[in-house]
Amino acid sequence: MSAARTSPAGREEGPKRRSVGLAAAGLLAVVLAGGGAGLPVAHAAGDAVATPLERPERGEAEGSGRRTAQTGEASDAAGGSKDPVEAPAGDAAKAAPGPTKTDLAYGAFQRGYYLTAVELAEPLANLGDPAAQTLLGEIYSRGLGVKRNPKEAARWYKAAASAGNSEAQFRYAMMLIEGSAVKQDEAQARDLMKAAAEAGLPLAEYNFAQMLIETSPAGGFAEAARYFQKAASAGVAEAQYAMSQLYANGRGVTADPARARAFLHAAALNGFTIAQIEYGIWLINGKGGPAKPEEGFRFLRYAADLGNAIAINRVAHLYKDGIGTEPDLAAAAKWAVLAKRMKNSDAVLDDFFRGLDADAQKAALEAANRFRTG
Repeated sequence: MSAARTSPAGREEGPKRRSVGLAAAGLLAVVLAGGGAGLPVAHAAGDAVATPLERPERGEAEGSGRRTAQTGEASDAAGGSKDPVEAPAGDAAKAAPGPTKTDLAYGAFQRGYYLTAVELAEPLANLGDPAAQTLLGEIYSRGLGVKRNPKEAARWYKAAASAGNSEAQFRYAMMLIEGSAVKQDEAQARDLMKAAAEAGLPLAEYNFAQMLIETSPAGGFAEAARYFQKAASAGVAEAQYAMSQLYANGRGVTADPARARAFLHAAALNGFTIAQIEYGIWLINGKGGPAKPEEGFRFLRYAADLGNAIAINRVAHLYKDGIGTEPDLAAAAKWAVLAKRMKNSDAVLDDFFRGLDADAQKAALEAANRFRTG
């Protein structure tokens, strides 16, 4: 029985419980147990950012940027098309306020009219509008319709950050951490990240939590847990995984394997590969809840299909031993070859493959050659 390349969802009870461990010790180690080393940083500045800017909400403080969702992305199609915007007219315009100039700039940005967005935003930014300044920072940092210019982006982000825009505070803090477009300044980055986190920006909450642990590896977990929890509740997969590790190891919170498993599940469904692997192993071992080998196999197989070396190793073992799936020596041999190629084999898999006859080995090599990730 093989798993299709679809998201591992659904619930199935497995047969008898079998234990499976982690391959390549250290690659999937509990990252928080050693002071937080290894947690991924949710980047924004200079990259194709994961948090698209959106127009400011009505009713917020004038010029402040709206906190944005953590999924989706504005179109990256660079272009110079003009987007004519007509002012509302007639009785309807008198009855309801029309869009502000900042709204129009963000609207052009969201529709992919980047040059129009620049033309609309620049006069506002020069007059000190933080939302317009943040928008220009976004456009120049990603090179949307204009040449990518990190220094120009930093200039606008810094101005908006100084005015209290939480998006800009987060993005400029990331630039200060990176230290390429601007001089590295971790102290200032920490202050700005904290301000953005206190304003409720989920990625800032996640990154500030990491800073707390890095600053105080012995005692920073309790305070960090509060920010990780907020970011996790907003759907940040890395934060959901971080919370799973806190609850699994009792760092900053009371150890609770069931809650750790729930956070692992959330991060796994959110597409975080490390969580998918670890959650699959927890399901197979019955850690933090009942054993569900078939569901665990699906999560591991999904990560293996994406090319993750740890998952590939585990899937080879699962096919070989018939855990969570029917025994399939041909499939096990194929995945064993792939694990070897990714330098993540082990003595058990090597012995298994050497014990196959020549035809089976040849078939496994040919099947491995046809493997494509994705």
